[in-house]
Amino acid sequence: MKRNVLITGANGFIGSHLVSLFTRHGVAVTCFVRRGSDLSDIQGYAVEYKYGDIGNRASLIEALQGHDFVIHNAGYVKDWGEYQSFYQTNVEGALNVLEACVANGIKDVIMTGTNAVYGEEPSFKVKDEASPYQAHYPYFLDRIFPCCLNHYRDTKCLAAERAMDFARREAINLTVLDPVWVYGENGRHTVFLEYIRSVEQGVAVAPGSRKNKFHVIYAPDLAEAYYLAFIRRLRGVQHLIIADTDCAGMDHIFSLFCRYAGVKKPLLLPKWLVYPAGFLMELVYTLLKMKAPPLLTRGRVNMFYDNIEYATHKAEEVLGFRARYSLDEGIRNTVKWYRQAGGL
Repeated sequence: MKRNVLITGANGFIGSHLVSLFTRHGVAVTCFVRRGSDLSDIQGYAVEYKYGDIGNRASLIEALQGHDFVIHNAGYVKDWGEYQSFYQTNVEGALNVLEACVANGIKDVIMTGTNAVYGEEPSFKVKDEASPYQAHYPYFLDRIFPCCLNHYRDTKCLAAERAMDFARREAINLTVLDPVWVYGENGRHTVFLEYIRSVEQGVAVAPGSRKNKFHVIYAPDLAEAYYLAFIRRLRGVQHLIIADTDCAGMDHIFSLFCRYAGVKKPLLLPKWLVYPAGFLMELVYTLLKMKAPPLLTRGRVNMFYDNIEYATHKAEEVLGFRARYSLDEGIRNTVKWYRQAGGL
């Protein structure tokens, strides 16, 4: 099937895997990127480039001309920064993309969401697409001292809600794919790489628990879900969680990363010991208005102890999606890439 698809954020972690898979399937791909962006992960593919910014609606309208399908993947994915930066990119940027689609008569759109819209608070309930949106995490003193990780969660939640409302009004076929935590090749800024680097540098103790599950998805498997949504041309407004069928324990996941990296896994510290340090670091960095994040924050600490698990049955029923790579294979491939890319 020959169709013209434009991908925003095509040079990023997830975007680079979309470019790789779609071009292998013979799809004509246009990469919408900002001038001066690092394009190293998508070089060598037979793609067209359009330059602009999702914050600039005019550049989007011009870039989308001649296309009949859009994958909106660009976003502000961080756990530190000003709320307005998250809002402008994640919310206003998403609406700009959809308005540019309307201006060009494009009716088919896939949008990258996140599992975080359903909440990442500690829960032993397996959440699915029928679960309510409750992105905001009630951190200690959150009302007077907001945690920046909530800026990401809250704006992605707003983006999804407003995008779906917009799509219904304008009769756009919008599929929002909500990946869980993603790992894989080209992931230069993931918690997994940061963890292994810290261990290589001599860190012998780290936050963590043997009791909590942590849902992940390997990037090439995630790209397959996008391709399935693309070829099926789902009608109306859909949202689907994309995750490994089996949710592994967090300690097992990090143990595999350490094994394939050839490092000794750090001893686990209890939360009562780590959380105060994360709170104080976050508070000091916030008061000093530091641009770079501290090593620990409330959000980063809680991530290592909270149980988060999501259902995958809807993606399997609607898309026929099921992860092809085992956790062991995915992590082995990822660590191999870390070494080849000089990350370790």
